[in-house]
Amino acid sequence: MAPLFTFFTIFNLFLFVSLFSIADHSRARQHPKRSDSLVLGLTNARSTIKIPKESSTLNLKVSSQSSPTLDMMEPLREVRDGYLISLNLGSPPQIIQVYMDTGSDLTWVPCGNLSFNCIDCDDYANNMPMSKFSPLQSSSCVRDSCASELCSNVHSSDNPYDPCNIAGCSLSTIIKGTCSRPCPSFVYTYGEGVVAGTLTRDTLRVHGSADGGVKREVTNFGFGCAGSTYREPIGISGFGKGSLSLPSQLGFLQKGFSHCFLAFKFANNPNISSPLVVGDLAISSKENLQFTPMLNNPMYPNYYYIGLEGITLGIGSGSVIPVPAKLREFDSSGNGGMLIDSGTTYTHLPQSFYSQLLLELESVINYPRAIEVEARTGFDLCYRVPCTNNVTNAMTIMDVDDHLLPSITFHFMNNVSLVLPQGNNFYAMGAPHNSTVVKCLLFQSMDDEDYGPAGVFGSFQQQNVEVVYDMKMERIGFQTTDCASSSAFQQFHKL
Repeated sequence: MAPLFTFFTIFNLFLFVSLFSIADHSRARQHPKRSDSLVLGLTNARSTIKIPKESSTLNLKVSSQSSPTLDMMEPLREVRDGYLISLNLGSPPQIIQVYMDTGSDLTWVPCGNLSFNCIDCDDYANNMPMSKFSPLQSSSCVRDSCASELCSNVHSSDNPYDPCNIAGCSLSTIIKGTCSRPCPSFVYTYGEGVVAGTLTRDTLRVHGSADGGVKREVTNFGFGCAGSTYREPIGISGFGKGSLSLPSQLGFLQKGFSHCFLAFKFANNPNISSPLVVGDLAISSKENLQFTPMLNNPMYPNYYYIGLEGITLGIGSGSVIPVPAKLREFDSSGNGGMLIDSGTTYTHLPQSFYSQLLLELESVINYPRAIEVEARTGFDLCYRVPCTNNVTNAMTIMDVDDHLLPSITFHFMNNVSLVLPQGNNFYAMGAPHNSTVVKCLLFQSMDDEDYGPAGVFGSFQQQNVEVVYDMKMERIGFQTTDCASSSAFQQFHKL
């Protein structure tokens, strides 16, 4: 859910200035123990396909840090527009489900029960429960100090004195480092949402896979305690490269992580989860994968960029459709490149190139268009595809005659060719009817603006692909995989 490439407007600040009502805690705790490898998991529970008008887009924040680590296990659950991970926060622990997001840094949770206010969230509230964290119910919860590094980072400040000045500290106490005022409330923006809250520290409990799932404690975990949000009812666990992110605070920043998102046919299956591994285990013995360079964006160093060089339709027959250079290059302001983002549902491509791709697909697909479905859903290419039988089982709809539609191959830098699994391109909009099923292309266009990433590689297109973020070698690896088999092999389990 990559952060917006524009910072908060004065309007946003005034809009949310009256929305902060979180309990005031003043002293930060000791830094967490560091270790050397983590294993996490993502479980599946998708209700309905998310249409483009609702899909999440992009955001942005800053900073970076590192250290050694441990082994642990958590479940990630697939929902309508992302993958959930359960966080055990507080003393006694409260289980809060949040999105796993490689496109942002901050981990935040909805705080309070009646006091939490989410504006324009009725659609989410009606479709899934929203777990909330209560600071007053945790004996170890404290408000972070204005002098902490995380406080500067959540306010996107290059000057560590700024938050203490905002908090009302005198210049003498700022210079001496003696001001203990709490970190001022923050506003964090996403493409379609805004989060207002306070930076908080509390105990985070995780499971160690090496010792049979024994709980380990991180006593100084920094996260946002959100009292008010706009279109963001569910918390987010940031997996970016900045010091606020979950991997950074757990000490994995110089190692890496990997995930393997389950196919949609496993939605609502509580007995299986998508493998998510953090640390040494994520990057060891992975030389069989294809690796593309992790592009360095000096203006936005905390996000994961890769370079797209072309797209091919069909296996072995089609010619490569060249893509705009901005999908693999940055301008002097840091705009361009392709962001890889688990928090953005569908892959986004520049408008002009996306239109060209649609024309190429139309030229090789001879099935009738489902224009009324396109109008209803907002997807751009929907076809009535013949199927061999009227399968009504929701577990198998996704697999019905996928081979009748062209495959799509992404060509990344370093001669990496990733043939997207067929279920990642066109998606069945419902059960077959009269021996046909309507399938729509689940890609989207990005406005041809002069700021932000030129494209985004979204989570839908990453299903059944093992994706490895190798921080040591500064590269990202891909390999098409049966993620369900991988999950069974790893024996991932729910909390």
